[in-house]
Amino acid sequence: MLFEKMPVLPEDLAAMDEKQTAELCADLRKRLIETVAENGGHLASNLGAVELTVALYSVYDPHRDRVIWDVGHQSYVHKILTGRDAGMDHLRHPEGTAGFPKLAESDADAFNTGHSSTSVSAAIGYARGFELSGEKRHVIAVIGDGALTGGMAYEALNDLAQSRTKVIVVLNDNGMSIDKNVGGLAKYLGKIRKKHSYLRAKRNLRRFLQRIPGIGRPVAKLLTKIKNRVKHWVVEGKFFENLGLYYLGPIDGHDVYAMKMIFERANEIDGPVLVHVQTQKGHGYEPAEKNPEIYHGVPGFDPATGEVKKSTRCSLSKSFSRTLCDLAEKDEKITAVTAAMSIGTGLQEFAEKYPGRLFDVGIAEPHAITMAAGLALAGRKPVAVIYSTFLQRAYDQILHDVALQKLPMVIGLDRAGLCGYDGETHHGIYDFAYIGHIPFTTVAAPSSASQLDLMLRMAVKVYDEDSEIPEDRRLFVIRYPARERFTHEEDPDFIKSGLEYGKGAICFDSRKPGSVSGVVIFSIGEVLEQAFEAAQILKDSGIPAVVFDAKFFEPLDAEAIVSLARYANVIVTCEDAISDGGFSEKVRLLLAERNISGNTACFALPNTLIPNDSVENQLASCGISAENIAGVCKKMLAKD
Repeated sequence: MLFEKMPVLPEDLAAMDEKQTAELCADLRKRLIETVAENGGHLASNLGAVELTVALYSVYDPHRDRVIWDVGHQSYVHKILTGRDAGMDHLRHPEGTAGFPKLAESDADAFNTGHSSTSVSAAIGYARGFELSGEKRHVIAVIGDGALTGGMAYEALNDLAQSRTKVIVVLNDNGMSIDKNVGGLAKYLGKIRKKHSYLRAKRNLRRFLQRIPGIGRPVAKLLTKIKNRVKHWVVEGKFFENLGLYYLGPIDGHDVYAMKMIFERANEIDGPVLVHVQTQKGHGYEPAEKNPEIYHGVPGFDPATGEVKKSTRCSLSKSFSRTLCDLAEKDEKITAVTAAMSIGTGLQEFAEKYPGRLFDVGIAEPHAITMAAGLALAGRKPVAVIYSTFLQRAYDQILHDVALQKLPMVIGLDRAGLCGYDGETHHGIYDFAYIGHIPFTTVAAPSSASQLDLMLRMAVKVYDEDSEIPEDRRLFVIRYPARERFTHEEDPDFIKSGLEYGKGAICFDSRKPGSVSGVVIFSIGEVLEQAFEAAQILKDSGIPAVVFDAKFFEPLDAEAIVSLARYANVIVTCEDAISDGGFSEKVRLLLAERNISGNTACFALPNTLIPNDSVENQLASCGISAENIAGVCKKMLAKD
C-alpha cells in the first residue's frame, strides 16, 4: 500500500511542500514500476504522467471536477490517487484495477477511454451540461500529442473554439503516441520543444531562487508571471490561438510547482484554454526512457534490470509481417499502411527493410483506409494493417471509399477476438458483424500461422488481373489474433489441407467409414483449438465427431456445411466473436434456408461487456472451452 490514509484531493496535495511532493512522485514511480513488472501493462506513458497527475490533483478534485484522460493508458497514477492503490496489486486482472478508466469502477473516472481522441468531445459535453444546470465544476481534457493526430480531436477543438465553452485542454506532449509521432503537428510541437530547450535550466533557476530566505519564493512567482505574459505575445502558440484557444505553455511537465501555477492561471481565464505540458515518456526509469516504444505496453519485466519477458513462440502479428516482407521483396508495388501501430502489428521489420514503402499515418484509421484507396488507384498494392477494435472507426471509409468503388484492397485485421487484460475497449469481437455485410468483400479467418501465411499470399493477388479471386470480392480482409497459438497441425488426428478460395475443410473426423451421423463442429478462426480438443474428448467417449474449419466467413462454404449438417445428430458452431451477425448466425440462417433442423449449439461470445482477464479465462467464462463444448454435445445426444 502506498498510503496509510488516502489523500483528500486537492487539499492534501496542495498542502505539500516541494520536498514532500518530490517524495510522493518518487513513491508513485516506484509503485508503477513494481506493479507493471508483475502484472504487465502500460508503463512508459504512466511514468511520464506522474508529476502532471499530482499537479492536476493539487488544484482539481477528480471526484467532483471532471478530468478525462484521453486513451486512458496513462491513468494509473490517477487511479492510485483516487483510492485504488490496493487494486494495483492485481492490475488488469478481474480482482484488481482495470487498465483504463471505467465509469463503473469509480466516481473519479469521468469517461470510459481506450480509444484515442475522444476526451475533448466528452469534456465539451460535460461543460455544456454543467452550464445548463448551473453547476460550477471544472472540466479538464488531458490529451496526448499522438491523440491529436485523430480527426475527432480537431472537430472537438473547432467546436470548443467557436462556442467559447470553458474547458481546459491539457496537451501532454511527450513527442510520442505509441510509435513515434508523425505529421505536421508533431513537427510543429518539435520546433517548440527545440526552441525551449532551456526548460531544465529554468527549473533549476526557480529552485535556486526559492531557497533564498524571505524573498526567493515571491521573486520566483513574479518571474513566472512575467514569463507567461511575454510568452503569450510570441508566435509559438499561434497554431492553437488561431483555432480560438487561449494558449499557455510550454510548461515543464515534471515540475509540479510550475504546473500548479499554470492551472490556477487557466482557471482565471474566461473561455477555453490549452495548457501545453512537455513530458518525457518513461521518465525516471532509465530502460523506459531509452526504449519508450518497448515499455509502452509490456507483458512483464525484471524491475532491477528492465529485461522484458519474451516468448519463444512467434505471434500471428509477426508471422503476418514476415510473410508481407517476403512478398514485398518480390513485388516492389506492395506497400504497408498502419495507424500509429507499426510495432504493435509487427511491421517494424517491414519498416526497416522497406522504409519508403511503409506509411504510418498516426492515430487516424479513417484516413489510413482512404489513403490506401488512393494508393490502390495509383497502381500500388497497399496492405493496411490495423487493430480490429480500432478499424471500427473507419467503417464508413471501408464501405464508401473502398467497397462502393469496387477497389481491390487488403486489410490485415490484427488483434481480432478477445484481447485479454486490456479489457472491453480493446476486444475485436464485432468485426464479423460490421465487415461481413459490406459488399464486394472477402473475409478470411485463419486458425494458425501457416494458414495466415497462405491467406496473405492469396490476398495480395486481388491486385492482379489474373487473380483467382472474383472481381466482386476483391476487398480482402484477413482477421487474426495477435497472440501466439498452439495448434494441432502436427497432431496425428489432424487432417491437413491446403487453401482454396472460399472453401473450408474437415480437419478432424472420427466417424466410422460410411457413417454420416454424430457430432459436427463448424469452427472459424482461433477457436479451432477448442473445437479440435472437444472432438478428441468426444472420440475418447465413443462419440463420432467431425470438425470443419470454415477458413472463410465471406463467402461461406455453404455446400460443404449443408452436406455435413444434413445427417448430423448434433450441429455445433464455434467462433471468437459475437454471434449476432457473426459466423454462428450465418450458419443457422443457411441451414434454415435449406430446411435442415436438429439439435444445435452455438458457442460464441455474448454481446455484452467481457472484463479484463487472460484470453483463456475469458473464452472459458463464455463457455468456449473444449470440456464445455464436449459436455454440451453429450447432454444433447443423451436427450435423443
